[in-house]
Amino acid sequence: MFDIPQAARPGILYIVATPIGNLRDLTLHALDVLRTADLIAAEDTRNSRGLLAAYGIQARLTPLHEHNEQAAASRLVATLQAGKSVAYVSDAGTPGISDPGARLVAAARAAGVAVVPIPGASAVATALSVSGLESPWLFVGFLPAKPAGRRRELEGLRDLPYALVFYEAPHRVEETVADLRAVLGDERRILFARELTKRFEQLHACPLSEAEAWLEADENHRRGEFVLVLDPPAAKEDNDTAEAHRVLALLLEELPVKQAAQLAARLTGARKNALYQLALEMKQGESDGPTDNHPA
Repeated sequence: MFDIPQAARPGILYIVATPIGNLRDLTLHALDVLRTADLIAAEDTRNSRGLLAAYGIQARLTPLHEHNEQAAASRLVATLQAGKSVAYVSDAGTPGISDPGARLVAAARAAGVAVVPIPGASAVATALSVSGLESPWLFVGFLPAKPAGRRRELEGLRDLPYALVFYEAPHRVEETVADLRAVLGDERRILFARELTKRFEQLHACPLSEAEAWLEADENHRRGEFVLVLDPPAAKEDNDTAEAHRVLALLLEELPVKQAAQLAARLTGARKNALYQLALEMKQGESDGPTDNHPA
């Protein structure tokens, strides 16, 4: 456990998480690194300059964003190989998560440069922490901007047994929510996590059938940056299991347990041992005689 400042070390690339809204969410470790790094690479130097100024940090800044990431990454790797320390920050949250940074990390690793994460705020983790979900989840990030591409991607996600997490911008949230309802159905619950950690933060959960009406009820509901969390689809009866159960029930009317399970497995493709256990349960109490307790 460290209780003293940890200065940036030579030749290390630091991937630094920054606040997603509330500036006080910057960690002490991040402050140590940002204050002592030789160079800070930023998605938007103007945005990052404001953050650094709030903490009295004066630093050399260089841009690295989605349009120059490949070229900038090569330049920064050379800087690191020369023994300088570099911290990378995106506009908000954790770099590389629907933000630039992944190419820089890949280039550094390919060149043998050490990469150190400085964890902190992340919009996806923040939204999930207040979602009440216990299920596995899949982070999708931003859906395609065009309706056809968006619906096509949602079709591929529709039946996955996971909660789905999306980012969305205010100017597109209404059409995205309309597509979510059209493709995923009325019943799945959506959590709107809007303007997280900021002054007008808002959390609202409802079925998709009510989501468009909620957005339309107040123009403020459509403002700010969104994280959308969709519950997993409701569990559906496994058709193959239901068919195996039906076939097994018919066979048990004429055959002993072991033979019925063997034949049902051949007819349906279901696992023989599972069918045998099911057959035992179905026959329990129906006969006073001994049962065959060992599947073949």
